[in-house]
Amino acid sequence: MLKKLLHTILLFIFIMIFFSCSKSSILNQEEREWLQNHDSISVGLFPYYAPYQFINDNDKIDGILLDYLSLLEAKTGYHFKKKLYTNWNQLLEDSRQDKLDIVLEIQQTSNRTTYLNFYSQLFESNYVIVTHKDNDYGKKLKRYYDKIVTVPLNYGVHEILKEKEPRLTIATEIDDITCLKQVNKKVYDAYIGPKAVANYLIKTENLTDLKIISPTQYSYTPSLAVQKDNIILNQIIQKVSNHVSDNEKKTIFDNWLYHAIVPFYKKASFWIALSSIILLLFIIILLLNRYLKYLIRKKTNELHIAKKRAEESNKLKTAFIHNISHEIRTPMNGIIGFSELLNDPQITPDSQKEYSKIIIDSSNQLISIIDDIIEISKLETKQIKVHFEETDINKLLERLFSNFQSKAISKNIAIKLDNKLTNEESIILTDPLKVNKILHNLIDNAIKFTSKGIIEITCKTDIKYLRISVKDTGIGIKSSDQELIFNSFSQSEKEVTKSYDGLGLGLSIATHNAQLIGGSISFTSMINKGSEFTLTMPYNPILNPEKNKTLVDQKEADVPIKQVILIVEDGDVNFLFLKTLLLKMSGYKFAIHRAENGKEAVDICEQNESIDLILMDIRMPIMDGYTATKKIKKIRPKLPIIAQTAYSTEEDIQKALDAGCDDFVSKPVDRNILKPLINKYFSVLSKI
Repeated sequence: MLKKLLHTILLFIFIMIFFSCSKSSILNQEEREWLQNHDSISVGLFPYYAPYQFINDNDKIDGILLDYLSLLEAKTGYHFKKKLYTNWNQLLEDSRQDKLDIVLEIQQTSNRTTYLNFYSQLFESNYVIVTHKDNDYGKKLKRYYDKIVTVPLNYGVHEILKEKEPRLTIATEIDDITCLKQVNKKVYDAYIGPKAVANYLIKTENLTDLKIISPTQYSYTPSLAVQKDNIILNQIIQKVSNHVSDNEKKTIFDNWLYHAIVPFYKKASFWIALSSIILLLFIIILLLNRYLKYLIRKKTNELHIAKKRAEESNKLKTAFIHNISHEIRTPMNGIIGFSELLNDPQITPDSQKEYSKIIIDSSNQLISIIDDIIEISKLETKQIKVHFEETDINKLLERLFSNFQSKAISKNIAIKLDNKLTNEESIILTDPLKVNKILHNLIDNAIKFTSKGIIEITCKTDIKYLRISVKDTGIGIKSSDQELIFNSFSQSEKEVTKSYDGLGLGLSIATHNAQLIGGSISFTSMINKGSEFTLTMPYNPILNPEKNKTLVDQKEADVPIKQVILIVEDGDVNFLFLKTLLLKMSGYKFAIHRAENGKEAVDICEQNESIDLILMDIRMPIMDGYTATKKIKKIRPKLPIIAQTAYSTEEDIQKALDAGCDDFVSKPVDRNILKPLINKYFSVLSKI
């Protein structure tokens, strides 16, 4: 207890020594004695100017300038007598009549300097213009000369505006809050006052319809003022206020305003975060810019390459078109020329037979050229679709081998088929039309470019792939041309086709078709030694396949006679040709009917149940073959319909099959193709 008491006494002595030293360092003896002899020096307070001075929630006077007054009291060791005013004009009147020694907060004006001395300007706050948010009068003070501006009566701003802005129409109210409320009600157009006061009152009074427009060129600079005729008091206040350091002023100011009103953009944390974001955005933009430049360079290079390829392609296509003209005219010349020779009355039977064969061969050559042009066009424009179905590779190879055997023999070339697939292994899932087209082109090329030797066709499989190779002993391909041979219009193909018939589209068509079925074509070749082309395609075997329900390749002796065939054909020449082919088929005795359009065909089938088979043209007036087939299949679902048309692409074939046709033969109709079809379907009919 004694120890605690001693500690308290020592602390009191230290404080007293501090204040004594403080006073002695600022005031002289005469000034200290004067203060001691005047114990009722009054300070006028007007606590209605927050945050400078106001009455707080505890009904006590508080604010920035009250803290400043406490600091002055600490430095002088004197406690001033605080005198509270509720009317600003009364405070001014008492100051003029020497009833008040000190005014704590007052704006210096030319009128007030006649009876007051001003000290210690603590801070500066712009006078700002405040209007209702619905108004937009502008930011310049001169824009308000024709408006009514309100300010508190006899406040510093009132005196300044009367002196400096005589063109303003000024309405006065008792205080700032009244002025702001009147503007909020649109009684007046604008209010002018200190920014800090305006901010504080708008927030605390919830005047949300008001907005601060802009600062004016005038400022609120409140000072502490002393009666002019009190010389010693002026002397004391001047000394003490001069000894208030900038750091002490800042501490007072920060305690009240800094944390409350500092904008977010003045905080260090904001600028650090903003700088980080800007830096990150800069890095992202830099990287994006570099990436875009890379893409532009890449695209430019691609466009340059594409342009170069397009120019090269155009040149090759131009040459190709010239070649087409030659290739088409060659068979046409044979067809037209030998057709005219057939009219010679002195022609011998042998010559007639020879000329007819030449016309047929030339016609087939012309059809092949047209088919190749149409197919490469559709392949390059992605118009070809794939139709996977159960396919017997062994039978497909046997048909191809049989078809090309006579052609090879005519050139004294041996042709050999080495097929390592069993019958069960040969049933796979693929597109048979495309496989047939690919192998047809490879074998045809092998025979075309081989003058002596042998053509070997081999077929084998592993777990994943089926490989079919066509090897020849022909002219081979130069190493410099090997990269170009699969191009549709390559210069190599063009040069080769000068010596050999054809357009040079076969390998390009074969490659496109191989890609469509998921396969590829590879090759090896040596000049003057020969070439080997290999089709590699996915091997998708169908185990235990169902037996084919149709019986094919029946002997002519087994075919029933007296069958009724309906030929649906609008062209007289085509009808006569088909009729002649059918009537000349040995082993048959056909009854032939004709319909000139699809509608007639439907009517005949409805009325005549004896029709056994229909040869259906596709393009006809009134009703086309697709529509007619659909209608007939509804009447007689099992009636075989063979489509026969000049449309011979894979899409045309598939479209006919989708419509309900059972098979397809292209014009001009080849008797060697038509006869097996007739055998096939009449054999099926005989078993039904």
